[in-house]
Parts: sequence; C-alpha cells; structure tokens
Amino acid sequence: MPIFRMNFRKQTGILLPRQTNFEGKAMSQWKNQLYYGDNLQILREYIPAESIDLVYLDPPFNSNRSYNVLFKDESGQDSEAQLTAFEDTWHWDKRAETVYHELVTDSSPEISRMIAALRDFIGSNQMTAYLVMMTARLAELHRALKPTGSLYLHCDPTASRYLGVVLDTIFGVKNFKNEIIWQRINAKGNVQRKFGAIHDVILLYVKNSGKELWNQLYRPLDPVYVEKTYCYVEEGTGRRYMSDNLTASMQRASSGQIYEWKGKRPPPTRCWVYAEEKMEELDKQGRILYSKTGYPRFKRYLDENPGEKTPDVWTDINIASGGETLGYPTQKPLALLERIIKASSNEGDIVLDPFSGCGTAVVAAQKLKRKWIGIDITHLAVALLKYRLKDAFGIIEGKDYQIVGEPTDLASARQLAQEDRYQFQWWALSLIQAKPIGSQSGSKAGKKGKDRGIDGIISFIDDAYNKPKQIIVQVKSGKVKSGDIRDLVGAVEREKAVIGVFITLENPSKDMNTEAVSAGFYFSLGWNREYPKIQILTVEALLNGGQVQMPPVKATFKEAKKEITENRIQNHLWE
Repeated sequence: MPIFRMNFRKQTGILLPRQTNFEGKAMSQWKNQLYYGDNLQILREYIPAESIDLVYLDPPFNSNRSYNVLFKDESGQDSEAQLTAFEDTWHWDKRAETVYHELVTDSSPEISRMIAALRDFIGSNQMTAYLVMMTARLAELHRALKPTGSLYLHCDPTASRYLGVVLDTIFGVKNFKNEIIWQRINAKGNVQRKFGAIHDVILLYVKNSGKELWNQLYRPLDPVYVEKTYCYVEEGTGRRYMSDNLTASMQRASSGQIYEWKGKRPPPTRCWVYAEEKMEELDKQGRILYSKTGYPRFKRYLDENPGEKTPDVWTDINIASGGETLGYPTQKPLALLERIIKASSNEGDIVLDPFSGCGTAVVAAQKLKRKWIGIDITHLAVALLKYRLKDAFGIIEGKDYQIVGEPTDLASARQLAQEDRYQFQWWALSLIQAKPIGSQSGSKAGKKGKDRGIDGIISFIDDAYNKPKQIIVQVKSGKVKSGDIRDLVGAVEREKAVIGVFITLENPSKDMNTEAVSAGFYFSLGWNREYPKIQILTVEALLNGGQVQMPPVKATFKEAKKEITENRIQNHLWE
C-alpha cells in the first residue's frame, strides 16, 4: 500500500537537524531517543521504515465535550494559533483542510476513499479534524513498524468507532486483533439517562497477522475458583489437583486419537485429547485417574497452572494514584503499559510512543529493558519526562539517552523564543528543574491571568524541621532592565520565598547586577553556608552548565518512585 507523505520542513518550536539516528549507522551506536516537536514530521524525517517493534499511542481528545460541539460544523476561520495538533480540542481549520486534501490526493486509494467518506458522513467538525490528523500519523506508524510489529491505540468510546475504521483501512481488516476494554474507574453514581462511562478502549492491530511477536500473559487464578476446582490433595506430596476431562471435540481429532483405552472408547462425537502413545506415558506417570466406571480422567496439578490467560477485558488495573501519580492530567498507570509491552515485545526491542506526555510508556520500556523513542510537542512534557527518568532510574539526558529538538545553543534558544514564548519559558525552566506555574501539563496553551511575577518554583528542605522553602523563578526572553530585578525582589518578599532566580535570554546590565547583589544572601542552617538572595542566570550560561546556587535537595515536579532494574545506571546503548 502506498504510504501518504508530506514534505513538512518547518518544525514547531525548533528546527531539527536533517541527520537521523538511523541513517547509515548501526543501531548499536545510538542511545534511547526523546524528541521535542510535531510527531508527524519526526516520524517522517527520523524514523525509517520497519524499524519499530511496538507502538503505543494515547492521542489526546476531549471526549468530555458535548457531542453537539464535537459534531458541529465549523466555519474553518479559526486562527491558526488556536489549533495545535496535540491539544485536547481539535478544530477544522486551514491545517486540517490541507492535510485532508493531501490525504485525498496523495495517499493510497483506500485511504483516500475512506477519509473522503468520513468527512461526507460526519461533516467538517472537530471529530473529522481529529480523524484527519490521526490518519496521517497512523499511516506513518504503519510504515515504521517491523513486519512482526504491533500497535496499541488507546482511546475512548467517543472516537474509537471511527478510529477502528481508519485502522482497518491502513492496517487491513485481517490485522485487527483485539478491542481491549480497560475499566479505569468503578461505577459512577451520579449518571443520569445513560449508563456510567467507566472504561477506555485500546485497539490492537499488527503489521502481519500470524507473524506478530506475541508473549502469552497470565493473571492469577480466582481463589474461589481454585478452592472449588482444585479440590483434591495428593497423598504424600500435598499437591492440589483437579480431575479433568480427557475427551475433546472431533474438530481436534487427528490420526490415532480415536481408539479404545482399557476397554473404554470416547463418545461418538468426541475423541481423546492425546494420541495413544502419549496416553500410555501419562498413565505410567500416574497422571490418569479412573472413575468408578473405569473412565479415564486427567490429574491436573494446581502448581502447573500458569494462571488465567489474560482476556480482552481488563478490570484488574487501577488508574494511576497515590505514590505513582505525578499530577499529569491524563497519566496512565505503569501496570497498564507493562502489560502491553510484555505481551508484544522482548528485551532489546524498540518501543515508540509518539504522544509521550509524562512518559509512562517510556518509563515502562526502560524498566523492562526495552529501547525506546518518546515524542511530545511541549517542552513541559519533555521536562517532566526528564525528571521522571532521573528520579526513577538515575539516568540523565545526553549521557544515558539523547534529546533531539531542544535548543542547544543561544541562536536556537532565540529562535524558540521568537516562535513560542511559552515553549521557551517551559524549556528554560527545565534547565534548572523548576516547576512551571500557571500552566497545565497536558496542554500547549500558556498560563492565563496574572502570574504575580512567578513563572516557576523550586522547593527544597534544608533544616531538621522538614519545613519546605521556595525559590521563585522568572523567565524573560525580551529586553531586560534593572526594574525587573526590583520586581523580583518584591515578589520574593511577598511570597515569603528565600531565593529569587531571574533567567534571561539577554545579558543583564550593570545596574541589574548591582540590584541583585544589593539583595544580600540566604543563610542555610542545614548546610551552614550562604546563597545569593537574587541570582541572574543567562540562557547562555545555563547551556554551558550554569546552575542555581542553592541547597542541593530539590522537590520540583512530584518525584517518581525509583524503579529497580538490572541496568539502572548503565549507558543504555541500543545493542
């Protein structure tokens, strides 16, 4: 099937280099990858065909909005700035129209007819915009999958019906495997005029049915079932067992499985489970029981039962909560991603998440010794994932994995600031691991309302009373003046913070440095030393390793719990 492609050269936020991690080099030379940017461009320019073993994606979609809004015809006059392909609300605008046109004219005949029919049926609205953008990305993901690869698309019932049609078209109907139902919460008690919506849908497709990698997973047997079924105890060994049927449907019959066994024959429509030679072997092992009428039964031991084969309805995994949750609005539980990764990949395989968000798929892949590629369009999400990997595994960017798309020099930092000041702000805060204020983790939109002179916060504890102290951070990408430092001093006093940090793209003036020095010092009793009360850090200095002068204990985003793996602090090269 021809794969739809567009030649997008402009990268949201920062221009990526042309060189990819795969071109002309052995994969053993490359580390795990974390990309900032539009995943459509990154998939096309960085991920070669048949290179990925497993794809998991959880594309954002605001299913809580009214159906009347989702399916309302839109004028297409919305500002380009109002649409980001990864916001939780999609719109039909110029970009959606452009992608739709190229899908219809440049993709395979099957995709062209499918997307045209969906638009004709649904109309030009948010749902169709979402499906158009997803079709382009799913075509690229299909191209990137190895012949043995699998794709898990996590969605909810609002869009799953249409996404199934898109996937049938791209992957082929015969390559559909499962519609997995994940019960994420218990029954809702305040639902009126409909049943409570308590589940998500995960659609599983493979590149080539029958050739896909598959590891059968099991879950523990129900204790009530065990007590009722394995109701016999073997004398001498104490092993629990059940008495199982030794006949099977004639559909399983093959040569030599219909015969007389110790005077008994299977019923006319049945056959023995095993051939006669195998039956004799089991009899010598004492694995065949005989009823009062002399009919053979199989002694099946409980300790040989691996458990119940995992079904397509998952009710045994709870939503992320307690110590696992990091405050990200759409965070998925680690156990969910571990199950998916274990089923459809082996150690050393490559897992790709093109909507990585707070990075649960990446963390699960790292924990299970898979290689990984994560992509996200916000520096906020990329920063959170960096912190999470460091907290959970002790691994850091540059040394243990590679980040592509973030500014690496002053020129690219200036470019990011010109294109999107919020992305610049989030990126700059990530250089000192400060938590952004007034932003939402799952959104590209900037903060709303007055920020009271605070863009980010760093919290720490440096005394025996465990009383948290705060550092407030301001980020400036434009012209700066001494009045900015006086404003920061006022904000530190008002918020009862102990240190203020001023991050600037431009070099500070002499007057600014004077104002900062005049603010004095914060004395840490715990570390018995002084730290400058007001600190000015240029972006250039931060790119060259500069850091905030502060007590060494930080608490920024909620810290991810440490994950124990055999290769926790080794260099994760793709071997």
